[in-house]
Amino acid sequence: MSNRLFRDRRDAGRALVGSLEPYRDRDDVVVLGLARGGVPVAYEIAKSLGAPMDVFLVRKLGVPGRSEFAMGAIASGGIAVINDDVVSRLGISPEVIQRVADRESRELLRREHAYREGRPMADFAGKTVILADDGIATGASMRAAIKAVRALGPSHVVVAVPTAPGSTCEELRREVDEVVCAATPSPFFAVGESYRDFAQTTDEEVRDLFRAAV
Repeated sequence: MSNRLFRDRRDAGRALVGSLEPYRDRDDVVVLGLARGGVPVAYEIAKSLGAPMDVFLVRKLGVPGRSEFAMGAIASGGIAVINDDVVSRLGISPEVIQRVADRESRELLRREHAYREGRPMADFAGKTVILADDGIATGASMRAAIKAVRALGPSHVVVAVPTAPGSTCEELRREVDEVVCAATPSPFFAVGESYRDFAQTTDEEVRDLFRAAV
């Protein structure tokens, strides 16, 4: 039930490093930032641990007319995770889900090209992957990322986030090898409540941090 206020995403990334010390200076560790907001967090983790950083794309599938409300998510590699509870409760048809997924897939591909600038994705086979984001609310985006990364054959998957509901952290512990949450506010209202500066991360910032980390 800890509350903590971070200055910005990079400050939040630095706050996670102390809990990730066992992964410092190891040649089998890759830090993966969920674009866009997770990239500044991942950059600081990777820099401190002496590990390479890569960028991973996840797009929320928003309910039509309520785009902030996730009915699922898609991730790099064509992986989709659907929130069955939301879909059944709101009576959302498969056609509507497909239409939203198609639109978000196009945006995901656009960002892949914009951020990578032709660089291939890191090889995760047999590696320990630290999945970093700026926070978790429903967990839909992180679950899509976990599912997609698992398909690439890592030996271990670690989730590292500055802020999330305690219940979500506990649920994710059943899906990965370790979960590190710097703060678990209760009650939890929104990820942005844990930040002084929660301005949207831009494409340019993601690209610049990725270049600096390579």
